[in-house]
Amino acid sequence: MVDSYKPYISGITNYVEINKRYLELSGHDVFVFTFGDTDIKDGEPRVVRSKGVPLADSGFYLSMRYSRAAKKLLQTMDIVHVHHPFLSGRLALRYCRPLQIPVIYTNHTRYDLYAQAYLPMMPDEVSQGLLQAYMPSFCKAMDLVITPSAGMEKILRQLNVDSPIEVVPNGVDLKKFHSAKPLSRAEFGYKDDDILLVYAGRIALEKNLPFLLESFKGISQAIPNVYLLIIGSGVQQYDEEIRSLVNELQIEQRVRFTGRITYDKLPAYLAMCNIFVTASVTEVHPLSVIEGMGAGLPIMGIESVGVGDTVQDGVTGFLATHDQPAFTAKLTRLCLDLNLRMQMSDSARKASSAYAIEHTTAVMLKHYEKLVADSRPRKSSWRTRLRGFVEQFNS
Repeated sequence: MVDSYKPYISGITNYVEINKRYLELSGHDVFVFTFGDTDIKDGEPRVVRSKGVPLADSGFYLSMRYSRAAKKLLQTMDIVHVHHPFLSGRLALRYCRPLQIPVIYTNHTRYDLYAQAYLPMMPDEVSQGLLQAYMPSFCKAMDLVITPSAGMEKILRQLNVDSPIEVVPNGVDLKKFHSAKPLSRAEFGYKDDDILLVYAGRIALEKNLPFLLESFKGISQAIPNVYLLIIGSGVQQYDEEIRSLVNELQIEQRVRFTGRITYDKLPAYLAMCNIFVTASVTEVHPLSVIEGMGAGLPIMGIESVGVGDTVQDGVTGFLATHDQPAFTAKLTRLCLDLNLRMQMSDSARKASSAYAIEHTTAVMLKHYEKLVADSRPRKSSWRTRLRGFVEQFNS
């Protein structure tokens, strides 16, 4: 259960899609329940969308209920995995708890930092207090709480969550990144000896892109052959603001925006580059960073939950404090030291194997099986028949 799904692209969307595919390869039937345009036909089976109110061009739809058919189908599931706590999470409790269907929740997001980014007028004490009031009781209602990183477990404990928590890293289909053939640099106007930095992800307020661009401006003045490739898109207004900032900083000749690309093309784009860069401090377990490591890119990031759990400073990349001079200095060193980049590239590729989707899916499946086995037997032939009927109705 997710608040948004394709065609909206995010780390959670990619996580759900990849895990769904690998669970299906293991012989399981996996359904995605979400909100959105019910007329979307993208060829992916078992995606059940309920109507909602679109929130501008964000890709999110707002609704407090599923369609009757979606609700009935959801209530035939053996286990339900929730990835957002406020809309999908409440619906999971309302629809599934009365039938004693086990519910798992994975906390993917630093909601405390999201509040600071999107509600800057709200005092931190207020947003923290609201989360401390909501998250403990919500997590207590779950059969199991998952975090993708140890750092995020600590954050939940600081919010007074005392429920059992298991750490299960987000998985990536690394085969495509390990074997990726780079795109031709010449087609983009780059030379073989150019130093190409890449950011891949949503263009969004919480990604801290102004920090990254201002740091890059300083680097571009010192290194004549360094360029920045920004892969992804976001809400139109903020996308335009970031492009305007590039012009204000007078680095438009060094920065290229690709816009949104399909996920299958991402490995080749990353393989063309030299360094993966991110200034985000809101990540819980950044798939984009793991994908960059899988493509053999050293990472330049900020010490924080998620990125700090994934990158080993000085080994698979560099971590800096949230301080512009410190970040810029470390990134400059990485740009100038070819031997260091090559060492970190090899280390990053090897370290990425810990997040192979085959491993993480197997771990998650064991949790599913245990919860289903521990739950009170409730499967009956009428549930099975109902699932088949409703699935036909939604196809």
